[in-house]
Amino acid sequence: MLVRDAMSTVVLTIGPAHTLRQAAALMSARRVGAAVVLDPDGTGIGILTERDVLNSLGLGQDPDSERAHAHTTTDVVFAAPSWTLEEAAAAMAHGGFRHLIVLDRGEPAGVVSVRDIIRCWAPRRERAEHVPA
Repeated sequence: MLVRDAMSTVVLTIGPAHTLRQAAALMSARRVGAAVVLDPDGTGIGILTERDVLNSLGLGQDPDSERAHAHTTTDVVFAAPSWTLEEAAAAMAHGGFRHLIVLDRGEPAGVVSVRDIIRCWAPRRERAEHVPA
């Protein structure tokens, strides 16, 4: 199975000036765990995850004044739609993260998460366990 089969095509994009509260509200409304941060004048494409928001709150920072750019990961590993789920899972395990931005022709086409991969693998493994011997 390929990344294109598992990825969410609901790509929440925000700008670097969004506050963490705004980003969290948008992620919650869209039911996604990450936002793609587009900064055409700066770092390009980055990612802000729910963990980034949580870490900021844990440090006692004000979500109404903290801006996305200060918490965005800009050293991003991108996936291609043609990657296998095994390649995506290996990249996540190696990098210690749970989301990959999927680029198609240089543009964000989706996000694949650990949860997306598990959803694809779990039914297949369940069926294999229930096959009579």
